[in-house]
Amino acid sequence: MTSTKTPPPMNEEKKETSTLAQPSASYSLTLRLKINNRPGMLGKVASVIGDVGGDIGAIDIHGVEKGHIIRDITVNVRDSEHGEELVKALNTVDGIQVINVSDRTFLMHLGGKIRIANKVPLTTRDDLSMAYTPGVARVCMAIHHEPENAYKLTIKRNSVAVVSDGTAVLGLGNIGPKAAMPVMEGKAMLFKEFGKIDAYPICLDTQDTEEIIKAVKYIAPGFGGINLEDISAPRCFEIEARLKKELDIPVFHDDQHGTAVVVLAALINALKIVDKKMENLKVIVSGVGAAGVACSKILMSAGVKNITGFDRSGAIYRGRAENMNSMKEWFADHTNPEMLKGSLKDAMKGADLYLGLSGPGTVKADYLKDMAKDAIVFAMANPTPEIMPEEALPHVRIMATGRSDYPNQINNVLCFPGIFRGALDCHATDINEEMKLAAAQAIASVIKDNELHEDYIVPGVFNQTIAPSVAKAVVEAANRTGVARKYKESLIPIPDEQIEA
Repeated sequence: MTSTKTPPPMNEEKKETSTLAQPSASYSLTLRLKINNRPGMLGKVASVIGDVGGDIGAIDIHGVEKGHIIRDITVNVRDSEHGEELVKALNTVDGIQVINVSDRTFLMHLGGKIRIANKVPLTTRDDLSMAYTPGVARVCMAIHHEPENAYKLTIKRNSVAVVSDGTAVLGLGNIGPKAAMPVMEGKAMLFKEFGKIDAYPICLDTQDTEEIIKAVKYIAPGFGGINLEDISAPRCFEIEARLKKELDIPVFHDDQHGTAVVVLAALINALKIVDKKMENLKVIVSGVGAAGVACSKILMSAGVKNITGFDRSGAIYRGRAENMNSMKEWFADHTNPEMLKGSLKDAMKGADLYLGLSGPGTVKADYLKDMAKDAIVFAMANPTPEIMPEEALPHVRIMATGRSDYPNQINNVLCFPGIFRGALDCHATDINEEMKLAAAQAIASVIKDNELHEDYIVPGVFNQTIAPSVAKAVVEAANRTGVARKYKESLIPIPDEQIEA
């Protein structure tokens, strides 16, 4: 899932709900059906599901009763309403009774999705005396006398805190810290699966910028890195900037920089196909929030010179007074060299890249007709992009979204596990611009030039070579830029006499 948020769409266009949404595993139901045991009944069930538009997965026999078969059938649907429609349709068929409906997504979350497990056995007195008292005192003092030993003797070397206040969760907005926990647990799962990193969800019950900064500073000693998640703009900018300045471990706001890194990786490969150069591009960005600003910054670092951003109040330009904040002021001072003040539709004329980080229905197919030859569209609002691929593809050369059910998914999971893996491996004090640029190049390079295609500009999220490639590139960039710690390899034991009672 990409971390791109879905704020209210710009007022230029009325929000629309796409009718093209497909059934997916995110709305996956297991239906327990009591079916008359006679020929043709299973086919009748399949026909009803197909007529309603469901996508059948597994079919299992749960049991047999006199005259009936109890079957569990897994079906993907579009949304909750579609699921209710399917159940209603099945219950109207003679000989079929729906006796239970289980939502597989909710079942996955029962009791949470992650847990802590011991790395070493604790079965004897010896185990206890080494893992805890009295043996642990020697280890504590080794860290006290040599603080860098925390990376060698504690979980710090492989631990990341996933910190959120629940103010900008996915497309849900400000739902608070408790409701944000399932997302943070999911993020921790991704860290573990793709980066072999132990991540801990930390949801803070405050939306005060200073309190969040204090809380993160207080917990930082136990972690090798901080991943900020789903914190609303513009507060997220100050929180990240302050923490990066005041902590000696990497602080990374994934909604900004993870999205930016993968966008750049996708663009690097897209430009190979359309044979264009970064410095010659005209780029239009809709949505100048956390991700929009970060994407624009990394594109400029990569050589793009002509970027114009749009928010709900229209084009961002120097001197605009309406709906501005500190980051939009920065954006106005560094973008829009043509001083465009018209509509998004007008600005799209001659554009090489449209980068959508706003909301559904922001862009119409008519807007795309006037883009430059071999135009590129990255429409990344989730779950419904600014324009659906079916509408855009007749008018553009390359299309990407944040969705997993279309080609070219721009997904942050391609980035953050490898970036943090590299940062932790070299005990980095920061994740800087050079490390992010190196990560983008590493992601892009996973696809060889002879493999590139309009439908294959970013690798799939389950490609096992991505995280190691990104980590290696990040370590090299950290060493080049002086943010990798140079620790002694050997551990110096502390004599017993130095250990306080």
